[in-house]
Amino acid sequence: MGLLSGNKLIVGYELGNEYCQISYAFSADGAVETLSQVAGEEIYNIPTVLCKRFGVNQWYYGREAVRQAEEGQGILVENIWNLALDGELIVIDGESYDPISLMALFFKRSMGLLSQVGTPEKLTAMMITCASLNRRILEVLYRMVDGIHLKRDRVSFQSYMESYYNYMLRQPEELWVYMSILFEYRENMLKVYRLECNRHTTPIVVFIEPKEQRTFMEKIQSFRADGGEAADGEKDKALDKAFLELAQVVCSDSRIRSVFLIGDGFGGDWMKDSLRYLCKGRRVFQGNNLFSKGACHSVQEKMEVSDMGKTHVFLGTDKLKANVGMEVLRRGESSYCALLDAGVNWYEAEQDVELYLQDGNEILLVVTPLIGKQVKTIRVVLENFPASIARLRLHLYLEEEKRLAVEVEDLGFGEFRLPSGRMWKEEVEIY
Repeated sequence: MGLLSGNKLIVGYELGNEYCQISYAFSADGAVETLSQVAGEEIYNIPTVLCKRFGVNQWYYGREAVRQAEEGQGILVENIWNLALDGELIVIDGESYDPISLMALFFKRSMGLLSQVGTPEKLTAMMITCASLNRRILEVLYRMVDGIHLKRDRVSFQSYMESYYNYMLRQPEELWVYMSILFEYRENMLKVYRLECNRHTTPIVVFIEPKEQRTFMEKIQSFRADGGEAADGEKDKALDKAFLELAQVVCSDSRIRSVFLIGDGFGGDWMKDSLRYLCKGRRVFQGNNLFSKGACHSVQEKMEVSDMGKTHVFLGTDKLKANVGMEVLRRGESSYCALLDAGVNWYEAEQDVELYLQDGNEILLVVTPLIGKQVKTIRVVLENFPASIARLRLHLYLEEEKRLAVEVEDLGFGEFRLPSGRMWKEEVEIY
């Protein structure tokens, strides 16, 4: 057994604009399962929709919301996640609603499905995974979590890329000893995730490169538009041919050991030649719950690091790939002060520090990339600086993966000078 006893609950929640999923486990090394919407079947997707019943404050969610709307009982509210990110009030049945509150309502109702396997008080930790993360997305996620009174220290967030990585950590090493490919194919999007291991480093560094395949989608959309009344068989052949051409480019590297096909786009029986090609010398898996399972595995990794987790480190696009610090004087001697450490999620990288500026009006930051680029010095100039010596508060955080925000506040100088209230902010590309 792992660190948790059987009366605890670990949850991985995949949050998407079209649908959500919930996976769970009962221990740090326990099997991960995914909640099905239909008993006895592998129907994992919960449509991310609500339905408000006409004239009354009664709401349905998921599959039931779709059914109620189809029966003409209410108004279907789609794209809730995107609406929440936009933040604009929306009008439903003549009333205005905050879309983040609606997202929180959907989240609360969907979390109620966990009653099949446990109770709310058993929830020990949850990982919510999204296609991508930035500060706006995190702001909405925290408001959503707060909206159902879930303690923040029990919830973490990560991107699909990191969920893919954590999923692979729990798979046999031969499936990703060098490279693995994941195709995510949804109605209007196909994305390829290329996972690669650099086995010349200790620990082994794992990179994941995501790339949206717009050319493929344009080709498919063009065929759908021009195909007109073409038979379904002809459409399937055209789709199979287009995907085969893409697969031959993406999977040309002989080091690829496994291929994962996820998303509703791979439904049906249209993959013929493309599937035969993918299966030559590679293991191919098809399913729909990799991201939610990977999110659950991520929580397990935090609680009890696996053997593979001890020898591998993920350095994806969500990770800060440079150390940030500054040279300071301590007791008259120059020393390096570390401020931000490489390897943490860039959206969680943040630091506050107080310092004295003895002369000049510049603060120098040292950026040391871990990706082969040169050490860089960043100059933050304090325009119209009010004094030759002052106590300052320095606040560092990242607006985007490569964009560092530096905020400086004048704290005055004890009894000699009151704080001026001046603030300076500068944003710079760090690599």
